Amino acid sequence: MGERDEQAVLRFIERFGAVFAESGMPRMPSRVFVALLATDSGGMTAAELADLLRVSPAAISGAVRYLTQVNLVSRERETGSRRDLYRVFDDVWYEALFRRDEMFRRWSGPLREGIGALGPDTPAGERIAETLMFFEFVHSELPNLLEHWRAYREERLKAADTPE
Repeated sequence: MGERDEQAVLRFIERFGAVFAESGMPRMPSRVFVALLATDSGGMTAAELADLLRVSPAAISGAVRYLTQVNLVSRERETGSRRDLYRVFDDVWYEALFRRDEMFRRWSGPLREGIGALGPDTPAGERIAETLMFFEFVHSELPNLLEHWRAYREERLKAADTPE
C-alpha cells in the first residue's frame, strides 16, 4: 500500500463533513463522523480526533456525545487504558437505518394519540395519520430493503474479488 496524502484526507473529511452538515447534522459531529469513517481502524480516541481535526477536546466530547446518542458511533474502552475509543459500526448505514426503524416504532403510539386528540377527520389529524401511515410503510418495507442490500453488497464484493 502506498502512502496517503494527509492533506487530501483532511480535505475529504472537511468536504464530506460539510455535506453532512448541509443535510442537517451539526458541523462538529459531521467532521468527527467522517474522520472515523476515513480511518482504517474505524476507531480513534478523543485526543487523536482532536489532533487530526485541530480542535479542542471539548469540541470532540460534544460531537461524540451527539454521535453516540444517534447511534452512529459506539464508545469502547481502549484495552489496558482509561481512554475511550470511538468507533463507527462496521455496517454503519445498516445500523443507522435500523435505529431509525426503532425510532419509527416508538413514534407510533404518540402519533395514534395525536390522531385521537386532533380528530381523524381534521386536516391536522389527517396529516398526523399520513405521517403514521408513512412510518408504518417504512417499517414494513425495511426488512425487504435490508435483505436486498445484503444481496447487492455480497454480489458487488464478489465481483470486486473476481479477477478480470
